[in-house]
Amino acid sequence: MLTHDRLFISSMAGIDPATGKVPDDPAAQVDLALDRMTAVVKAAGLEMSHVVFVNPYLTSEIPTRVMNERYARRFEFGNTPARATIEVSSLPGGARIEYTGVAVRDLQQRKSVRPKNMPPSPTASPCVFAGDTLYCSAKSGFIPGPHGGVYATTTQHQVRQTMRNLLDNLEEAGMDFSQVVATNSYLDNLADAPLFTEVYGQYFGPVMPASTMVQQIAPAERKADQDDHYPDLEQVSLIAVRGKTAH
Repeated sequence: MLTHDRLFISSMAGIDPATGKVPDDPAAQVDLALDRMTAVVKAAGLEMSHVVFVNPYLTSEIPTRVMNERYARRFEFGNTPARATIEVSSLPGGARIEYTGVAVRDLQQRKSVRPKNMPPSPTASPCVFAGDTLYCSAKSGFIPGPHGGVYATTTQHQVRQTMRNLLDNLEEAGMDFSQVVATNSYLDNLADAPLFTEVYGQYFGPVMPASTMVQQIAPAERKADQDDHYPDLEQVSLIAVRGKTAH
């Protein structure tokens, strides 16, 4: 759907449109999904460089490494769209990967935002402006830096670091949490929703942004790895609008 300044892209699945079949090769599935997305973008008179936000949905049959490698080929290094990757148990039509996205019509209205403590990424910009709208990638409780990692053991402690990471992005864009209009929260276990919400709510005023919360797949085993890193127990992506908003 093309509006006066945005293109909203429905789910583009890794299914061969000529045969309706899913190829065996995961890389081929990723390429098919991205080819279909590219075709929609071009049909609107745009290029993939106009894309500001992408949601990849993938099942366990698609290795993240493969998805990232094929995905990175479609964008300029360090100037990729913001992104929130969602692991799912199944997709319509037997697909194992699909993409949705948002693009901005005027490329001059597109600007990537990256805090100085984050190196450029081949797969996702921390945030991307589309005019006055800021789309921010999903962030977890990952502590950035040369010895970075997720060290917090509980949802409450992880979400505090997540909100710190999101604030770094907002401040780099000259914004703050009062300008956030929508969030998506991805929990490891929905049973932790009250714990998550108790901390999350402290970062906003009396009028909360619109929000969506989901549990992606079965909960992970909450144990540290050999480097004392813990699994992500929550992630949050957001949309903010420059200037004061009335929500």
